[in-house]
Amino acid sequence: MASILRSPQALQLTLALIKPDAVAHPLILEAVHQQILSNKFLIVRMRELLWRKEDCQRFYREHEDSVVSASREIAAFFPDFSEQRWYEEEEPQLRCGPVRYSPEGGVHYVAGTGDLGPA
Repeated sequence: MASILRSPQALQLTLALIKPDAVAHPLILEAVHQQILSNKFLIVRMRELLWRKEDCQRFYREHEDSVVSASREIAAFFPDFSEQRWYEEEEPQLRCGPVRYSPEGGVHYVAGTGDLGPA
């Protein structure tokens, strides 16, 4: 797996949700995953979950296109993820690279750390 050198420009967090109809078809899910990777996005956390209809309705009702909303949404999907810690500790390392992708962990990590991604 090749190492990716990153730009000195600051990274931004983006939450990507893949809807159930895509996840239900392994080939479609793999195509979506490959599209993310081919566009040089870094995957820093990945999680599969099953939501009830009520959870989905609440999520979309609260959804707004703003930084505050994105932070709230990331916290909902990754409750143990510290956005502040990520920006202070992980983002500079990922931004400056080199970065590798771990197919086993499904995330990118700083090359040379010997790690398979964040805990």
